[in-house]
Amino acid sequence: MKLAVIKESRPGENRVAIVPEVASKLAKAGVDVVVESGAATAARFTDEDFRQAGATVVPDAASALSGASIVARVQPPTPDEVADLPQGVSLISFLQPVSSADTVKALAAKGATVYSLDLLPRISRAQSMDALSSQATVAGYRAGLSAAEHLAKFFPMFMTAAGTVPPAKVLVMGAGVAGLQAIATARRLGAVVRAYDVRAAAKEEVQSLGAKFVELDLETQDGAGGYAKEQSAEYLAKQQELLAAEVAAADVVITTAQIPGRKAPVLVTAAMVEGMSEGSVIIDMAADSGGNCELSVPGEDVPVGGVTVVGLSNPPASMPTHASFLYSRNIANFLGLLVKDGELAPDFDDEIVAGTCVVRAGTVVHGPTAEALGLTIPSAGPPVAAQPDPPAAGSAPGVNTESKEAGS
Repeated sequence: MKLAVIKESRPGENRVAIVPEVASKLAKAGVDVVVESGAATAARFTDEDFRQAGATVVPDAASALSGASIVARVQPPTPDEVADLPQGVSLISFLQPVSSADTVKALAAKGATVYSLDLLPRISRAQSMDALSSQATVAGYRAGLSAAEHLAKFFPMFMTAAGTVPPAKVLVMGAGVAGLQAIATARRLGAVVRAYDVRAAAKEEVQSLGAKFVELDLETQDGAGGYAKEQSAEYLAKQQELLAAEVAAADVVITTAQIPGRKAPVLVTAAMVEGMSEGSVIIDMAADSGGNCELSVPGEDVPVGGVTVVGLSNPPASMPTHASFLYSRNIANFLGLLVKDGELAPDFDDEIVAGTCVVRAGTVVHGPTAEALGLTIPSAGPPVAAQPDPPAAGSAPGVNTESKEAGS
């Protein structure tokens, strides 16, 4: 079985789906790993590293893709890139299928079988494959460092002959994986940290890291699987009102709230930014999906009065070596459910395989994605070609509206 690894095409994406260490393990398991030359250069892995690991390095993407059974990627391919994939190929990536309709259609036309790791079921058996969590860990760490870089103050307290320098005050909004890592990083740097999450279950985790949990006079929003429920517009408005004082008192605000397949909720309004003190910093980790701050621009530092709003864009890609290492491990563990004795043999009765599968042999089998595309899903039996079926009047595309982060 041939597994192809090619360069990521998204601007600024420095990660690679398979690193040499994992390529070596896959090769020993009977998988022929073929890597496009230079695919991992930005992640600081060389072609020679792959050769020594037992992988085959080829000069271009076309050579890597030719005859491939599986293609492993970080970002989803564009519709144009799908045209270069072998017919009937299997693909593993962060697809975010509901918001990637054109790519899903192109993959279905290719007869592909597609697995999206952002759909991984939240069960203990899947933890070693949880790429969302592994990359959120990187993102949270990066957010903490970015906050320290942008703040024109020390994070820790200093007692000097010239006087005492007070520690920075950091507010983290959202205590999911990314938020907890941001808390831990800010604490390591010496800041005084407060954190807020709509889930009551997050309080103990926040306190275990030495941060103070902010409690508002609002009903908690614990949902299934450790996620938060989606909040109403009225709830978000009240939340913003109550958080305004917390935001105004902070030197740094780090926001982490995201909803898979949907625009991120606004937690910090323009009015709240205006209420912050001179030199304050906002680190918006949801900038790519619309932003938790009303004034965020992805990939840009926006000055607003004396406040700097930092729209972090794809933060894991800024630490590509370890981000790639973790993601690659997730991929390898997931492949253990798809590959038997060096051959592709997915068990679609396995809830992890079935839960991540978006397209099976050319048929869209993921319910929310099918609804978004106006397709019907076969109720039982082997995959059959999906037929157009307009949504019922008043219905909306199904989306996983739960998130592990605050306010979502």
